[in-house]
Amino acid sequence: MRPDGWHLTEDVHDFLARAGDFLRSRPGPHVMQLTWAERVRARGAEAFGTAAPVFGVLERAGEARATFYRLPSRGYGLSPLPPEQADSLAARLAALRHSVPSVSADHGTATAFAEAWQRHTGATPRLRDTRLRLYRLGELVPPEPPPAGRGRVLGDQDLEQVMFWCREFARAVGENASIDADTWADTRFADKRYTLWETPDGTPVSIAGMNPVIGGQIQVDIVYTPAHLRGRGYAGAVTAEVSRAALEAGANDVVLFADLSNPTSNALYQRLGYRTLTDWAAYDFTDCAP
Repeated sequence: MRPDGWHLTEDVHDFLARAGDFLRSRPGPHVMQLTWAERVRARGAEAFGTAAPVFGVLERAGEARATFYRLPSRGYGLSPLPPEQADSLAARLAALRHSVPSVSADHGTATAFAEAWQRHTGATPRLRDTRLRLYRLGELVPPEPPPAGRGRVLGDQDLEQVMFWCREFARAVGENASIDADTWADTRFADKRYTLWETPDGTPVSIAGMNPVIGGQIQVDIVYTPAHLRGRGYAGAVTAEVSRAALEAGANDVVLFADLSNPTSNALYQRLGYRTLTDWAAYDFTDCAP
């Protein structure tokens, strides 16, 4: 039997062998661990830069109880942790002299780790202004009536259009919008399937994407309508189309994140049948070296 404690590895296959069943047992709260582990597995660690991704598993009596991942461009992501496990992780990372520039998780876990990291290292945590809510689909309730038009699934022949919409979305949410054919494969947008909502004359007005099935679950990501076209029902229609497609693709659960500062989108998702799973938070640290 393996010793109890946090096991760290750069081998995603080792990580999934140790923690895969645990993550799949609660795919909703573990959506980010499942998603990024699968991306590293599919693309290879070298696709994420010179600093290899790191994964961690907390093991007790031979069973996984908690996990984390560290990506060079995204900081640390944690599975749900009670305060004592958050403290044990902070203590282990500090002892190993790991730098923790940022952490994201459900709100309780992120806060518990931020407080523990400050105790162990003196680093100052700063809660990001952007707060997210994670929703899980109950019974899908499509808008009735839908706006005029139809949904159209985009394929390989539509790459230029997909990249255009992803650049527009990235600009709108403050992400890196330098997306072109040379960089596309390395972006977080590349492994999604996209649906456009088009008006009867074929004008594209809204887009939604969904990740592949991972652990029996699909995450809807992204949903975007240009500002001048909002308020006409397009986002609801395209989100319903993608949610239906996720269910038809065999997903047992469908989840999505929404910005809590946008009451319109949160109300929309709830009308479509999405129910709150947990709130999400991220902290950045100054003086982050232990």
